[in-house]
Amino acid sequence: MRMEFLWLALIVVFAVIEGATTALTTVWFIGGALAALAAALLHAELWLQITLFFAVSVVLLTALRPLVKKYLRPRTVRTNAAGNIGREAIVTEAIDNLHETGAVRLSGVEWSARSADGSPVAAGTVVRIDAIEGVKLIVTPVPVPHK
Repeated sequence: MRMEFLWLALIVVFAVIEGATTALTTVWFIGGALAALAAALLHAELWLQITLFFAVSVVLLTALRPLVKKYLRPRTVRTNAAGNIGREAIVTEAIDNLHETGAVRLSGVEWSARSADGSPVAAGTVVRIDAIEGVKLIVTPVPVPHK
């Protein structure tokens, strides 16, 4: 059997496996098989073809796979903002929905805020975060326990 056909068959097998798994693992062996195929077409010795196959495959796998995986990651920004719902914050600037003013401090960070029911909230009031709309917190005053 001529080695050219073996290398072509391996290229097809690796392509089918990569297409089925999309794990970015076997695709690099296609490069190795292509290098070995080129050597076979130039009538190189079998040991050289096999050496080229493994050397090129390992170099491609270790050098290019991490770079390609880095660029294939989804470009979404993940935040922990949703984890703030239900937490308490302190009003640092009086909240007035009519004039669209108001701010609260949460974990050392100042956020724009508005009240959930539209009522004004005085500075210094403890509020609970009910929702987040864009970069604005929707808050409700926490009832002060009576003594």
